[in-house]
Amino acid sequence: MAFSLSTIAQIALGVGDVDRAEDFFGGKLGLRKLFRFGDLSFYDCAGVRLLIEKSAAPDRSASVLYFRCADIVLARRELRARGVVFTDEPHLIAPMEDHDLWMTFFTDPDGHILALMMEAPKGYQPAG
Repeated sequence: MAFSLSTIAQIALGVGDVDRAEDFFGGKLGLRKLFRFGDLSFYDCAGVRLLIEKSAAPDRSASVLYFRCADIVLARRELRARGVVFTDEPHLIAPMEDHDLWMTFFTDPDGHILALMMEAPKGYQPAG
């Protein structure tokens, strides 16, 4: 049998203030907090663990985190109501063979880029 890796178990994100990050990721985004150990806070993202850790110099150029959602307009509206600031409107990223890929972007308190991502039916147009 050939060796290969398949499942990502955990992604780490360095932040300047773990308490502030907990308010954002747990409070505003509604991620389910698993536990906290000192300056490490862990959240469940549908089976992938997100580790929020204290960092003296958070790297804002870290990879973008894309959150899948069923309805990008409703998800964006709910997050805006919770105080999340978006940098753009939902927009078509790529028309795929069997669906259309839509995204909208926002930042966390440390300036990391995050996004909502929706795999929409072909021809989808968001309702205001």
